[in-house]
Amino acid sequence: MSDLETMVRQLHDRQAIRDCLATYCRGVDRLDRELLLSVYHEDAIDDHGVFVGSREEFADWALGLHAQMQHSTQHIITNHSCELDGDVAHSETYWMFASMNKQGAALTLSGGRYIDRFERRNGRWAIALRKCIADWAGAPGEGWGPPGLREALNSGSPPRRDRSDPSYDRPLTFDESRRGYVFQI
Repeated sequence: MSDLETMVRQLHDRQAIRDCLATYCRGVDRLDRELLLSVYHEDAIDDHGVFVGSREEFADWALGLHAQMQHSTQHIITNHSCELDGDVAHSETYWMFASMNKQGAALTLSGGRYIDRFERRNGRWAIALRKCIADWAGAPGEGWGPPGLREALNSGSPPRRDRSDPSYDRPLTFDESRRGYVFQI
């Protein structure tokens, strides 16, 4: 294989792994069990510290917890390093988690890292083993913005925690009558 072919293959593999990580976040935030299960190999183990188990057990636990405790969540991935070694990859991905809670502090934030062993099986990259490391957590102060800002941000496409969320719309469209709208601050 030429240097160019090797480089393209590595870029392809890295992107497949990044796509898997983004799909994980979307699956959890949309409470989409099928999507969440798709990022793991069938025999995968997830060690979230407070929970350790199979992909099915993790999906049931995590989605049940988020549905019970939060109105909405966002899992945000940032810095990512990935070491490729044939059909195995070791990655560290920084995450931030924000939740609008049903009890206690209205909004909480936390951050940490996913330490993953990915494996390519039958041409598909997926998580074989995950360790979730929580580095920090807290309740922030009041958010910035005048009254009505959050409602205005969601006025074109209200968020949903199921497959009616705008992220599932194909093709993505918008209400032409909204063109030119500007919220007055």
